[in-house]
Amino acid sequence: MKPVLKTAKSISILGISSSLLLLATLLPSANALESSVVSTVEVESPKTASIVEAESVAALFNDEDLSATASGAIFSTQLALVSAVSRQVELARTPMGAKRVAKSILFDEYGFPEKEYKCLNQLWTKESNWNYKSRNKRSGAHGIPQALPASKMNVVSTDWRTNPVTQIRWGLRYISIRYETPCKAWAKSKRSNWY
Repeated sequence: MKPVLKTAKSISILGISSSLLLLATLLPSANALESSVVSTVEVESPKTASIVEAESVAALFNDEDLSATASGAIFSTQLALVSAVSRQVELARTPMGAKRVAKSILFDEYGFPEKEYKCLNQLWTKESNWNYKSRNKRSGAHGIPQALPASKMNVVSTDWRTNPVTQIRWGLRYISIRYETPCKAWAKSKRSNWY
């Protein structure tokens, strides 16, 4: 391999890895972690670096299998994570998709049985009909769980206005802290018309 092409390839891989690392530091907020993570990435480029025009991005990587290297494996894992999170958000933009995402989180992360999902479905169907854009003009409650004030969802992520997964994660967190289970929250809502 030519030294210039190898250097350009290394710079490209380093740039992509740095971008994904930065993106990965932002992802904890999408996963309901409350502490904000701040990181700094400094990249020094070689003084003799030159830009190589590749016919395609694939041309930069055609000589080596990226998954065979440590940095390639990290790159692949981060790319898969970003892709999965993006698909989940897009799926949750419809009421049916939001139900599927909530059910998955409820079972996988909270370990609740099917009965609890049925209560959650009734609760959030009543509150917002699973519409992440839902807003109560009188009270200001917002989103699928109808958070009041809506800014409370900042503990999960600041994208709560546009991200249905953030709303779902906040709503499940709120229910588990305040009522322990969705069925207890649903019982409270039936008694007092709020939860």
